[in-house]
Amino acid sequence: MDFAFDARTEELRGRLLAFMDEYVYPAEPVAEEQRAQLASPWDTPAVVEELKAEARRQGLWNLFLPDAGYGAGLTNLQYAPLAEITGRSPHLAPTATNCAAPDTGNMEVLAQFGTEAQKKQWLEPLLAGEIRSAFAMTEPEVASSDATNITTLIERDGDDYVITGRKWYISGAMNPDCQIFIVMGKTDPDGADIRRQQSMVLVPRDTPGLTVKRAMQVFGYEDHAHGGHAEVVFDQVRVPVSNLVGEEGGGFAIAQARLGPGRIHHCMRLIGMAERAIELMCRRAVSRTAFGKALAQQGVVQNWIADARVTVEQLRLLVLKTAWLMDTVGNKGAHTEIQAIKIATPRAVVEILDRAIQLHGAGGVSQDFPLAEVYASARTLMLADGPDEVHQRSLARRELKKYL
Repeated sequence: MDFAFDARTEELRGRLLAFMDEYVYPAEPVAEEQRAQLASPWDTPAVVEELKAEARRQGLWNLFLPDAGYGAGLTNLQYAPLAEITGRSPHLAPTATNCAAPDTGNMEVLAQFGTEAQKKQWLEPLLAGEIRSAFAMTEPEVASSDATNITTLIERDGDDYVITGRKWYISGAMNPDCQIFIVMGKTDPDGADIRRQQSMVLVPRDTPGLTVKRAMQVFGYEDHAHGGHAEVVFDQVRVPVSNLVGEEGGGFAIAQARLGPGRIHHCMRLIGMAERAIELMCRRAVSRTAFGKALAQQGVVQNWIADARVTVEQLRLLVLKTAWLMDTVGNKGAHTEIQAIKIATPRAVVEILDRAIQLHGAGGVSQDFPLAEVYASARTLMLADGPDEVHQRSLARRELKKYL
């Protein structure tokens, strides 16, 4: 395997790094100030729209989509170092470049499974950054890590589907720009094949019966910059049959296709978060004195920084290997590695962030540094896209199968 990046990737890396230095990092405090002055904290600060316009002008837009007809046409391996860079400012950079979840996964679903009419109505404005979207799968009443447990009903009634159910932690749904939901439910709840009972349908936000009830907190944060994580009720929501994504019974397979790239994108950005944490640790260590010498001279601090560097280099190689496999043998062929990075990356980055918080003392848990909020996001990823234990179970079974 050769992970040397090609000329195009290196050129994009250079431009993206310059964009981060010149525009994104200076915009971080501005975005917070503007958000505090908005009528609703869920509205988008003006500086975010300015960043989006500049990123699009510079060609730093839709970098995640491998289909050149929709995005930059980059492979997973080419996109990996770019996603890592955006992870250094996770609340601004992904949105600024139109590479933020859950829109990325939803655009991939529409690009791969949507009809031409669905692409025209929803994919095109998403690609242009004119609207946002949400993916409604997780439910409070069942263990949604097993998608066969989903209880939301999608019932056929003539030329319509009628949707009834309750979802929560639906990321992005609090943002008023979120105009479309991809909803996963059961069209055949009594079907013999439990993985063919589910389907996905498109539900516009203004459809009668759809109620965004409240924002769910994550470790006390509402994640305004991400559009929050809402509880959403579907009460006899009626949409035309033409809003079906793919085919009836194809929802489980579409979800798996969506989650593969989503998991690796999260891991790519997590490495960027870890790099930002190491930078903050080093700056803090050389600028603070305790018990007569700089923190940088304390042995334990040196160990933390050294261990963090080793860990990040290991994680990066595993993520790059996974990206390379996804490009060369497909998501199915990279299944073990996708699970491995999903387990290893959040766990390791949480530990690095925890030590960075410790090094910053009271400041580490405050709003004056990004560490506490980023820690909450990284820790949540040990649950999101399937809890670690689900992936450990599956990965162990694959290993044991070799010896049976």
